[in-house]
Amino acid sequence: MQHQKKYLFIALMLPFQVILVKLLGQNPQWIEHYYSNGIYLYISRFFRFVLGWIPFSFGDSLGFFFLFIFMKSLLQLTKSRFKNFLPKLVKFMAILSIIYFCFYAFWGLNYFREPLAKNLELEQATYTTEELVSTTKLIINELNNIHLEITKNDSVQIVIPYSQKEIYKLAPNGFKKLSEIYPQLNYQTTSIKSSLVSLFQSYNGTSGYLNPITGEAQVNSRIPKTSFPSTTCHEMAHQIGWAAENDANFVGFLASIANDDLYFKYSGYRMAYNYCIGQVYKRDKELGKQLKKTVHKGIYKDYKASYLHWKQFKNPIEPYLKKGYNSYLKANNQSNGIQSYSYVVDLLIAYFKKKSS
Repeated sequence: MQHQKKYLFIALMLPFQVILVKLLGQNPQWIEHYYSNGIYLYISRFFRFVLGWIPFSFGDSLGFFFLFIFMKSLLQLTKSRFKNFLPKLVKFMAILSIIYFCFYAFWGLNYFREPLAKNLELEQATYTTEELVSTTKLIINELNNIHLEITKNDSVQIVIPYSQKEIYKLAPNGFKKLSEIYPQLNYQTTSIKSSLVSLFQSYNGTSGYLNPITGEAQVNSRIPKTSFPSTTCHEMAHQIGWAAENDANFVGFLASIANDDLYFKYSGYRMAYNYCIGQVYKRDKELGKQLKKTVHKGIYKDYKASYLHWKQFKNPIEPYLKKGYNSYLKANNQSNGIQSYSYVVDLLIAYFKKKSS
């Protein structure tokens, strides 16, 4: 009976938590100062220190354990013909309340912080087609130069020679160099893992994710190797508090190109070009075709290989999974949902504009 009272109390705290998160989310300055640049720095480093040394994903293992307990409880409830349903429901809601608290306390409040553009003093605004094309040309030039430096032949496809673990070891070097320009993007104590649910991620079309409870950066071990460096840096950007996808994409780009390793630079510019050319095609298909012709053939061989890789995982359930993720993003201060990924183009244009001025 005493336990039931505790479960009921914790369960009843859930709606109050939801209201509190909504109220806090309306004050990004408070979140930025006291949470993202305050308590979260200690929380994230603590989890990376405690769990970073474990060679496998602790968060995924924990997820499997809770899934097993949930399925077992559901089976027992079904067998008992829903006997004691109400007490079990209260217990379930109590667990949900705890998970909700951990999600926002350990990481989720970063969704409501001030935009990255303001943090890095970038003038983000509605861009013209001319500005988009100019930035895309700059990226193509860098991408072609790096590709040629690696392959010595513009028609040869790049093959990254590193193992996944070697990429995880090299990734923090980019953040170290980046912190010399932007100290607020400093990254300490690594906790980067290959996801134990990589096959599932492939079928739902995702390259990685941050476990918000354990603070581990999870990378889909099945993604094409040329995407691996920038994806790793993207998940690390989430770890240092950039929850919005466009912000994490941009920080991932910066960390990739700041790395002395050419394969990281290639991966970063490869990602940036992919986003920019997509926006060019939306505005002017013929202009997009012209720009595409200036990209080395070897680079497009890489893109084709990536396309064929992802094509094998296409399935009828994926759109529904994406709809669910889209709703999740919208519920967490990203009004454009999955489309917010492409808003990295705004940041790229602002960045190159500031760099050339």
